[in-house]
Amino acid sequence: MFKELILSLVLVSFLVPGLAGAAVTDEDFVLSTTQNLVNLCSVSPSDPRAKEAIQMCEGFMLGAYHYYLATNSGKNDMRLVCMPNPTPSRNDVAAMFVEWINANPQYLKEAPVDSEFRFMSAKWPCKK
Repeated sequence: MFKELILSLVLVSFLVPGLAGAAVTDEDFVLSTTQNLVNLCSVSPSDPRAKEAIQMCEGFMLGAYHYYLATNSGKNDMRLVCMPNPTPSRNDVAAMFVEWINANPQYLKEAPVDSEFRFMSAKWPCKK
């Protein structure tokens, strides 16, 4: 009976998103794909590298957004993303991003910055 319970839990873990997630890897910190960013942003609090992962997730997303703002300064008619006021917290943005990518898994193999801006321009488009 114990073996059947363990087997059932293992099988269920493959069906429920988030339960099957392995520990964050060194590859995730390289951020080659959106999947890597999602792994960092959705890290389990029990992961030994959870603090590093969340900091990397939020730092990457915030850094990309600030670079975008700097390169689009004075070009309001060209902006794709207009954040609301008050601006959501970094934790909230990361959670919204993970939720969005779960609904749009076709972008998991893209560069993470591309998926980030797909998400943000869909979530907070500028009024034309």
